[in-house]
Amino acid sequence: MTTASPPALTIAQEKVDFFPANRVTDDRSILTLKALVMEPLCMWRDGRIFPALFARWECDAQGTVWHFHLRPDAVFHDGHRCTAMDVVAFIDAICTSVDMFGMKWSYARYFADVHFDALSDDTLRVTTARPMGDLPEIFTEFYLSRQDAHARAVIGTGRYRVTQFTPGVSATLHPAVVGTEPELTFFAVPKAEDRLERLRTGRIDLACQMDCLEDVSDLTPDVQWLGATHCLSVMAYLNCSRGLFRSAEARLAANLAIDNAALCREIYDGLAIPAATIVSPYHNGFAEAGITPLPYDPDAARALLAPLGFTGEVVLRTPTFMPEHAPKIAGFIKRALEDLGLDVRIDTATDRPGYAREIGNKAMGDIAIFDSSPHSTFRVLNDKISRESHGVWWQGFDDDAVETLIARANETIDPTARAAAYGACLAHLREAPPWLYLAHPKTLVATRPGLHGIGLDHKGILHLEPEHRT
Repeated sequence: MTTASPPALTIAQEKVDFFPANRVTDDRSILTLKALVMEPLCMWRDGRIFPALFARWECDAQGTVWHFHLRPDAVFHDGHRCTAMDVVAFIDAICTSVDMFGMKWSYARYFADVHFDALSDDTLRVTTARPMGDLPEIFTEFYLSRQDAHARAVIGTGRYRVTQFTPGVSATLHPAVVGTEPELTFFAVPKAEDRLERLRTGRIDLACQMDCLEDVSDLTPDVQWLGATHCLSVMAYLNCSRGLFRSAEARLAANLAIDNAALCREIYDGLAIPAATIVSPYHNGFAEAGITPLPYDPDAARALLAPLGFTGEVVLRTPTFMPEHAPKIAGFIKRALEDLGLDVRIDTATDRPGYAREIGNKAMGDIAIFDSSPHSTFRVLNDKISRESHGVWWQGFDDDAVETLIARANETIDPTARAAAYGACLAHLREAPPWLYLAHPKTLVATRPGLHGIGLDHKGILHLEPEHRT
């Protein structure tokens, strides 16, 4: 007797694409597709690491030789067995990859003194020059795939296989095991308002990335709403190399001047939580840090600024999007700093890729609104905070104490001890902020009434539960 497949679902999201295999992304639309069709080497869940394509792993007592073992039943949808050589080839390609703005990812720097060897079909050996406890977490960003006949990286080992794909337009996915899950059709609908209209008129079952609505208060009861706080940080870089914010006191003062709770209410309509440090509550080490957001205390901020005698102009740069509502956030920051007596000028950039390249090249003015998307505490510290790493997003922050704390955490192998070590980093950075801590927005999905079994994780990825939806 044949079991009937669950009814098909039609989903609208901002983008429909898979990207080349060597292009890592943090885009929620693309990660949703990748997570259905492919599998990461290891699985991240709220700062903890679990098996995925790698079923298990171990390292030696020195923490410099690792062995990762592939799940024995890992087979791509075209019948090709997933092997350790596939992993080596993927990592080699990743080390030359670029992000959506054409800027090189940091993996080549992470792996500069790391060697990858396929000891057998099932076992990968990784040898590092120094202990590297975060290796499994880095692997959570790597989704293995193979190319189809059109050189598109759409063949994975996951729950779904791709049966139709028109880049930038649509994709149809069928369950890898027939009859177990519904057929899924994704459509690219760039504007959140258009996605919501399609849902309200019955043309789709789900509308994703609805936190991108211009008016986030438009959460009407005629559809179901599902939300999860994102691990992404909306923040503003402070120029630690020159100007007012070379001063640690000025950086702390700027943070005390921002009423983050009011920002979350007024700009996000309550659909965000205030930030307390450089990462979210779902990152490794946050719980161990035992911290809360800095208080709103403009009087203390004025007291910190007064001895500095600063009389110049503060240039506040902002894009028009990424993060969402960036111009409104810029206006909020401007008003808060002007209340301290500072002269603030907003410089709006309309070319978002160009803006990212300028910030990466340190052309940031005094303050630059941005977002921090890695779900890895290691990556945020390495790419954006550490003077020793001097990553592309580092803006001149120089703190001897935090360098010691980062090195200690990086080289700690035991997961519990490493989380505590990262907690010490995060607690220190709460008191000595390198940038403006603003908010962690919610990811929103809207569905037709009565649809169940839909989930969101803290990376903003849509998940379908194994049990069927009505």
